[in-house]
Amino acid sequence: MKKEDIHNIENIYMIGIGGIGMSALARYFMSLGKRVAGYDRVSTRLTDDLIREGSEIHFTSDLAYIKDRYPDAGNLLVVYTPAIPGDHPELSFFRKGGYHMMKRAELLGIISDSENCIAVAGTHGKTTVTAMVTHLLKVAGIQCNAFLGGISKNYHSNAILSGEKGWMVLEADEFDRSFLHLHPTICIVTSCDPDHLDIYGSAERVKESFCQFISQTDPAGHIIYQQDVPLDCIREISLESRSYALAGGADFTAVNLSMKDGLYRFDVKTPEGLIGDVRLGVPGQINIENALSVVGLARLLGIRDEQIREALSTFSGVQRRFDVMINRPDFVYIDDYAHHPRELEACIQSVRKIYPDKKITGIFQPHLYSRTRDFAGEFARSLSRLDALILLDIYPAREAPVEGVDSGLIFDQTDMADKLLIHKEQLLKVLEERHPEVLLTLGAGDIDQFVEPIVNLYGGGPVN
Repeated sequence: MKKEDIHNIENIYMIGIGGIGMSALARYFMSLGKRVAGYDRVSTRLTDDLIREGSEIHFTSDLAYIKDRYPDAGNLLVVYTPAIPGDHPELSFFRKGGYHMMKRAELLGIISDSENCIAVAGTHGKTTVTAMVTHLLKVAGIQCNAFLGGISKNYHSNAILSGEKGWMVLEADEFDRSFLHLHPTICIVTSCDPDHLDIYGSAERVKESFCQFISQTDPAGHIIYQQDVPLDCIREISLESRSYALAGGADFTAVNLSMKDGLYRFDVKTPEGLIGDVRLGVPGQINIENALSVVGLARLLGIRDEQIREALSTFSGVQRRFDVMINRPDFVYIDDYAHHPRELEACIQSVRKIYPDKKITGIFQPHLYSRTRDFAGEFARSLSRLDALILLDIYPAREAPVEGVDSGLIFDQTDMADKLLIHKEQLLKVLEERHPEVLLTLGAGDIDQFVEPIVNLYGGGPVN
């Protein structure tokens, strides 16, 4: 199916519409005047927003509902994600009925193929960098449409749509090899650590998939990559490439770092000279590296230094990415999506640099049985950087339980005296009895449902 064929279809039905990637596509099609409907398991703030914006969503798998609204396969495109089980009743119905069906990643690839595309890949960091890139283009007055894997705090959406043809900015997701549907003009690679081993089987297969994705970049295009990414193919391809790193011999590095009120100031060393007095609008040392990748892109696009400074200083971040919910002298609360050992380490290390003299308590909800099994020791080492740990049960997401795998695998290997292993239903009662100095909620499951209750518990303002 071609892009023009998709745009001729009037009705879009999305199975898993409440997912962060699916909901961005839903917003894209609604912006084109299409009728968008879908199914998801649970109602969330995101599905509530989609309903307010004009989509029709239901939360029980009801074939009578589907058959009544879509009696035949005419003028309907069914979109689904790999997280949907293959035997899902609605998925089975549409397959047997001969409806036009497409995975989310395939659809995104078709939409983006006819435009200049900036794709951001990485086992972590890609959501923040994608949002930073989008904000840079907006500040520079460059037309763009963007699909993010999180809610931008600058634009309050995961789909930033100009309605004009220009650059398309995409988060290139390695899960299920989804990013292999993309053919970017400019490729940014933030990281490539072993992950999704339930899909790939080994770290080498993860690297192979990243190299295949990179090879699909336009031959006349560019690649910007974190200098330590363990991908030899980057150094071997004929694409023009530029590297970035916090320090060392990369093309883009940060020098003269200082911190004021938890935010960093620094100069950027580039192949063309120094960009002085860069101020970052979001905390966290990892965000300096993220910003360096964006400076590399800005140089490629000829964006002026003053626009780079403005974009980075006014960047507000992404919900659940080092998201400071409360910041008082007596109490700090930060929510973060970290769900891989490297992400946890980066988050805790960043918090430690900002608050070196405060006791840091982390609440972590492991995500997936397979990831817990594969990285239990590494999770324990990362979490042992905390002063106190509250560990919750595993959030299963798409997986069935695995015998012998539970949060205890991590808990038993952590090296700290102050630690608890509890069910999530016990969390608020446990917190009522504690008075942490710095509190972190960490994980990619439904731990975000506790953000607002925690803010209310400790006397914060409303959660936006």
